[in-house]
Amino acid sequence: MITILETQKHWCHRTSPLIIKRVTFTYLCSTANDTQNLAATLGKAVKSGDVIAFFSDLGGGKTTFVKGLARGMDVTDVVQSPTFTISQIHQAGRGLELHHFDFYRLGEAGIMSAELAESLAQPNAVVAIEWGDIMRSVMPKQYIHMTLRTQDNEARLIIIECPQQATHIIKALQNYQQNRTGQ
Repeated sequence: MITILETQKHWCHRTSPLIIKRVTFTYLCSTANDTQNLAATLGKAVKSGDVIAFFSDLGGGKTTFVKGLARGMDVTDVVQSPTFTISQIHQAGRGLELHHFDFYRLGEAGIMSAELAESLAQPNAVVAIEWGDIMRSVMPKQYIHMTLRTQDNEARLIIIECPQQATHIIKALQNYQQNRTGQ
């Protein structure tokens, strides 16, 4: 079961002193399947140039979310955390690619900032970054900020902060909420 806790608009800054208006959606997902279903909604809505950065503790559900994101993007290969390879590229539907990064083993952006920059420059890339806090200094200003918090063995509190310019994501999440609440 997914419980929609709140939606709000606010101003915040994440990567620079530039103020970015964001819309925040908060969900409580009871199971890993619920998490993947929410993520698939995002996967159906993403477009080239979207960057999604994940912030969570170890075992917080980042890879589970990326698996659902990939499913929504029509990725057919097996999606696993690229903890040891650091990055994987998956072919997706609609001519997109999912560039999946896991920076868990890094203490700082270092040389990986160049690889991330290459992915960000790809015209058909959607970039998912696990352990986004490590790369925060080199990420674009307009990214989707995902916070996942463990509630129990499977339940996750998921906070999605979208830049106001990500209207395609905001609309998809609003439609998702309306469909879930029957409004």
